[in-house]
Amino acid sequence: MYLSVLIVTWNSQDHIASCLSSVQKQGEGLSSEVIVVDNASEDETRDIISRDFPTVQVIHNVENIGFTRGCNRGLAECRGQFILLLNPDTEVMPGSLNRMVQYMEAHSHVGGLGPQLLYPDGRIQLSCRQFPTYSLMLWEFSGLSVLFPKSRIFGDWRMGHFDHCQLRAVDQPMGACLLIRKSALEEIGVLDEQFKMFFSDVDLCRRLKYAGWEIIFLPTAQVVHDMGSSVQRARGRMLVASHRDCYRYFKKYRVGALDYLYSWMLGLGLLLSLPVRALAAWLRSVLFTASW
Repeated sequence: MYLSVLIVTWNSQDHIASCLSSVQKQGEGLSSEVIVVDNASEDETRDIISRDFPTVQVIHNVENIGFTRGCNRGLAECRGQFILLLNPDTEVMPGSLNRMVQYMEAHSHVGGLGPQLLYPDGRIQLSCRQFPTYSLMLWEFSGLSVLFPKSRIFGDWRMGHFDHCQLRAVDQPMGACLLIRKSALEEIGVLDEQFKMFFSDVDLCRRLKYAGWEIIFLPTAQVVHDMGSSVQRARGRMLVASHRDCYRYFKKYRVGALDYLYSWMLGLGLLLSLPVRALAAWLRSVLFTASW
């Protein structure tokens, strides 16, 4: 088996058909398998897969065990030399799977690879990140990253200064579409399940790089990503989960007294900013609904 495509779903009926159709079409000619881990969807997701995609292997969870645990359950079944972690709200563009796999095959030192992600209207998503630091989080909380998104200081976490049109080594491509070499994964281990939904991809890429593997952004491969569609369905819980996982990420890598102090301050900042972010999200949803 050459390529394993792993998709974790939860109430993904609006996207799963187009996602799987694109994967199957672009996977023609590759020795590949598609594995879907469904986290107890309550909509038509399972029916769509069983009816229209009978060759897809589906793992049915009786409860929603979260994205990270769902991924790990699927990873245990993957047989491919390369494993593509793919969100259900994506659509793979023509030739992209082959370009991604061929690049990895030709560069044995590359352990992870991300394509160029596009919004449904064709705009390029800023999908690459630097590994987060306390100072980068400070710019996020202060709003300086929003005011100066292309700054190499304030906007460095989201890499607003990078046009996302050039091939380059990066810290972390967005986990919505991330190709991983199985031998690299066997070396560093699977996703860390203390991160339920967020930062597990950040942590995975950090462990890859610290183990000596390179991570590449490949803009000649393109994937349409309806960013945030799954998060929006449970916005309140996702905000709490993102703050919790952010704190756990910094807690995992803290060393020395200063790190303990900084992580405590970060935790306090995350706690205090939660109601503000929740209110802002609610206002955006109200304004968006009103505009229609």
